[in-house]
Amino acid sequence: MFAYFDIGGTKTRVAVSIDGHSFGDHVKFDTPKEYSEGVRAIHDALKSLSGDTPLEAAGGGIAGPVDKEHTMLINSPNLPEWVGKPFVQDLGSLLGCPVYIENDSAIVALGETHYGAGKGDAIVAYITVSTGVGGSRIVNGRIDQGAYNYEPGQQYIDFDKSACPECVSATAENYLSGTATAHRFNMKAYEVKDPQVWEDLSRWLAFFLNNTIVHWAPHSVVLGGSMIVGDPAIPVDRIEEHLNEICLIYPEKPKIKKAQLEDLGGLFGALVFVKQQQG
Repeated sequence: MFAYFDIGGTKTRVAVSIDGHSFGDHVKFDTPKEYSEGVRAIHDALKSLSGDTPLEAAGGGIAGPVDKEHTMLINSPNLPEWVGKPFVQDLGSLLGCPVYIENDSAIVALGETHYGAGKGDAIVAYITVSTGVGGSRIVNGRIDQGAYNYEPGQQYIDFDKSACPECVSATAENYLSGTATAHRFNMKAYEVKDPQVWEDLSRWLAFFLNNTIVHWAPHSVVLGGSMIVGDPAIPVDRIEEHLNEICLIYPEKPKIKKAQLEDLGGLFGALVFVKQQQG
């Protein structure tokens, strides 16, 4: 039996699989902010699904960049108490099996490439706009590797915050994320009904995607996260219109697609990830 987890800044999801090719019911719960409570909650949820069956391996995504050895978080605005803690070692000791981790956006990207909107494309750029902004590049079905995880949400899309003086900084994450939008308007992003706000977000996201496209040259760009697939959401048709005005270097632009796997992208990605880690 194999175990999978998707540890987000807000929610955690876990599932198990008998054959390593599909999973059944999953368990979802609020991600504990305290590290040891979080590790224990993941263990307990997985054991509730697996019972007494021994686990062969476990793996999945975690909200933030991981160290070069892929053993722990090294930075995480949403889970600061998890940073620097030996997650792989601790969860592995509790579960009694090898544990593999990767940045959560990279794992969702893997899921969307194999099972969702990016299926059939050799190079997929996945971007999530949710609590934060993240993403990854998938090449020939595998996560493209760098010295560290990709962190596209940390790129600057405005030099001096002239487009959004009230934003915390000029990074994409602090312009586009649900957290940033809530900060600007002192309400949840989904409570913001002014269409001009969503139009501004679509334009800013187009500039962000222009950078993604010219850096990664993907066949498709898959957009996910609550700010894209929620209601209200940043309208993809408006993103494409703005992108058509500014991304002029290539004769053809990559396809812009909405993510298809909804909240289960991380578990589908973990399914592929563990299989790849085990060869």
